[in-house]
Amino acid sequence: MSMDAVISAGPLSPAEQLRYAHEIIEIESQAVAGLAGRLDLEFCAAVDQLYRCAGSVIVTGMGKAGLIGQKIVATLCSTGTRSHYLHPAEAIHGDLGRIHASDVVVILSQSGETEEVVRLLPSIASLGAKVVAITGRRHSTLGRAAQVTIDLGPLKEACSLGLAPSTSTTAMLAIGDALALVTSRMRGFGREDFARFHPGGSLGRKLAKVNDAMRPLSACRVAVCSQTLREVFVEARLPGRRSGAVMVVDPEGMLRGIFTDSDLAKLFESRRDEALDGPIRDVMTRLPATVPSGSMISDVVEIMAERKISELPVVDADGRPLGLVDITDIVSLLPEGSPLPQSVQSPRSIGPPRPKNPAFRSSGAIGSTEAVGF
Repeated sequence: MSMDAVISAGPLSPAEQLRYAHEIIEIESQAVAGLAGRLDLEFCAAVDQLYRCAGSVIVTGMGKAGLIGQKIVATLCSTGTRSHYLHPAEAIHGDLGRIHASDVVVILSQSGETEEVVRLLPSIASLGAKVVAITGRRHSTLGRAAQVTIDLGPLKEACSLGLAPSTSTTAMLAIGDALALVTSRMRGFGREDFARFHPGGSLGRKLAKVNDAMRPLSACRVAVCSQTLREVFVEARLPGRRSGAVMVVDPEGMLRGIFTDSDLAKLFESRRDEALDGPIRDVMTRLPATVPSGSMISDVVEIMAERKISELPVVDADGRPLGLVDITDIVSLLPEGSPLPQSVQSPRSIGPPRPKNPAFRSSGAIGSTEAVGF
């Protein structure tokens, strides 16, 4: 079914709606694919203008093109290129003062003849700023006035009337993304830079340093290798929210292992009563996974999801623990569909069952989940 066949007024069946939607998306995707094949050295010249820009990249466009321009500005800013949006109508009423000779002005207009845009060209030229045009007509007024012109070529709007900007704005957005990201790569813009510009939301948390999210050593349970399990759980009581792990260190303070709530549960389940009065080094997990101080939370999330672990020690350059990341603090950042560690999935595994042996109940140390702290 072609679009012309569904222009008549009236409701469309679900099948007709889907066919129409598929056709729209196919038209736009084909246009973007064709655009990739049209790129030439003019695109490289545009990237060079943005890369060498000593001022700001000013983006302008009217109507739907202007809205796309605002998104391009946002992408440029977040990937290391200082950028601002300028409304063409406001520009001729005083906002031209925002443009300086060291700036590059990126102008979006499918026709290249948009009245508000064309009126800006002489003023921009007099200010000495360079112009990069993104247009569907290389030989339009805009195309001829620009120092660099990226030609989108002939495009069929996905609108059934062939009028509403749709394919053309999609193409502009794709070019804008390409300009911003190629320029960003040339600048050597890395994850640390990206994190600096995105401190908020879940993305900001993923890009934050692990030191900002970990539980500091003062809030963690730490035991010396020679201590018994009973001593550890009697003495290592901490206020506030407790993690399900004890970091085990040697007399010099180097991390040697970790003992988790799951390890404790296994001891109870296997009825290894004698282990409670033996050194913790005999039952700890040796050489546990760790992350160095200064790591990004995104790396921590990846390690915990991949290894299905609930706690991850943070260590300094010498291997001494500085803190601990608990999965309950970052569970919202795990990739969708990632299986959670068993200790998070099952309430039973959060603490051991109450032991049936009267000797444990009478000790007051391991006799209840409250005393153990898990």
